[in-house]
Amino acid sequence: MNNSSDELVFAPLGGLGEIGMNAGLYGFGPPGKRKWILVDLGVAFAGPDLPGVDLLMPDLVFIERHKKDLLGLVITHAHEDHVGAIADLWPRLKCPVYATRFSASLLETRRLSEPGAPDIRINVVAQGATIELGPFSIEFGPMSHSIPESNGLAIRTPLGLVMHTGDWKRDPTPVIGLPTDEARLRAIGDEGVLALICDSTNILREGESPSEADVAVALKDVISQAKGRVLVTTFASNVARLRSVAEAAVAAGRQVVIAGRAMERTIAVARECGYLDGVPPFLPVMAYSSLTRDKVVLLATGSQGEPRAAVARIAEGDHPEIKLDRDDLVIFSSRTIPGNEREVNGMINALVSQGVRIITDRDAPIHASGHPRRGEVQRMYEWIRPQIAVPAHGEALHLSVHADFARAQGVPHVFTLRNGAMLALAPGKPGIIDEVPHGRLMKDGDILLAAGDEAMKERKRLAFAGIISIGVAINAKGDLAGDPDVVLAGLPARTRDGKEMAQIVDEVVFSVLDSLPRAVRRNADATATAVERGVRNTVRNHWGKRPTVHVLVMEV
Repeated sequence: MNNSSDELVFAPLGGLGEIGMNAGLYGFGPPGKRKWILVDLGVAFAGPDLPGVDLLMPDLVFIERHKKDLLGLVITHAHEDHVGAIADLWPRLKCPVYATRFSASLLETRRLSEPGAPDIRINVVAQGATIELGPFSIEFGPMSHSIPESNGLAIRTPLGLVMHTGDWKRDPTPVIGLPTDEARLRAIGDEGVLALICDSTNILREGESPSEADVAVALKDVISQAKGRVLVTTFASNVARLRSVAEAAVAAGRQVVIAGRAMERTIAVARECGYLDGVPPFLPVMAYSSLTRDKVVLLATGSQGEPRAAVARIAEGDHPEIKLDRDDLVIFSSRTIPGNEREVNGMINALVSQGVRIITDRDAPIHASGHPRRGEVQRMYEWIRPQIAVPAHGEALHLSVHADFARAQGVPHVFTLRNGAMLALAPGKPGIIDEVPHGRLMKDGDILLAAGDEAMKERKRLAFAGIISIGVAINAKGDLAGDPDVVLAGLPARTRDGKEMAQIVDEVVFSVLDSLPRAVRRNADATATAVERGVRNTVRNHWGKRPTVHVLVMEV
């Protein structure tokens, strides 16, 4: 029996207003005594505005405060933007984790390859099964996507049913795995759905996304016509695409060579789960040089321009095992993630400069998105018929357009949320009732930093104007004990009129020190401040920028 003060709420901590970093909280109970589940815990890629930072993660400070009431972390699928933060952030929660077999196996394989990663016990759930977590009954429903075993979650509570789609598309011929279960979704809609939390990634595109089976046909055609070597780069997790490439290679009398640890891990898990049954074993990268040009297909990581991945190294000509020749073919069987355009275009241009031929999805239908276009989203609303719609998984434009689309489908209540908003779904009229603490954490090497950390501010300044480090030794009388040690980094070597920048800095250091009385020079702080100001201002006059200046005064 429900408590009259019970509420069902949704509070996204990541994934709304951005692509990636998915993390959504569902709470049930009276304020202050709610029980929670967390759906997904992913990463986003950092941009050039955060030098040295690779990944962004959701700040979990809110649910960390309530972790005794966190019943579990439920994983929809194993893409990095849904699971990539687990290794770093799960130790702060230490809650049970629930995922299907492929996701659990891939997470475990990654853990084994990362020294120091936490040993997380994952409860394996079959697709189509239901788990009970306190007031939440959660059904894992098969959804087609670009990775095996993606699931939509039918979350039942005493106050209503929420359909959380995760990433999905309508694909009746997905090559591997189960298709999106339209019949089950219709049945859930007939049951009565309170709210739909739905993928917005492709809402700007009309029609329906192509099927993986169509991509398989196109890849077979392209590879069969190739004369030299063929390199295919795609997302390492897209097992259906890997299988299609392998089958196309067999049909063309070629063998498949693998380059990239992420792809090797995925293939190992896919074989364990039976998704590559009947596909001949892939060859290690060392076998590449022993195969003739017309007998090899290379499957390589790096479709997004990642600098340490195989394709980028091949494009730069510094891969130890792999070289391409003029008229070899590189197939980009992928979509460039927004924000990666510069890196991908640079990589493509480097390959073209080598005389390599390039095929992208602009030239042939060799890629299909794993997300629904507008026609598929319309079908979802027809199947589910929710009372409340919350567009998710998208940037501001995607969410806004999806919200208008949901209203056009006749949904009574539509909310365009941002991370941190707490939406009361039931009982009564839905509405935003609170904002919970939220934000971003930055993965800087092996350390997690809060957004706005002083280290990032300093790093941006260093990237903009360089640094000058000056060491000065002063004796007890206030005299110099040797020449100052000056190091410049990130500054131009010469000024506009050709004078050496290092000479300018040396001159101003000596000038400032000579101008200070001995009594002042015996004060290390006062001396350091005077030298710092003098150097910064002088360099600005000659360059137009103020570098970071660090001065260390030692008393000897």
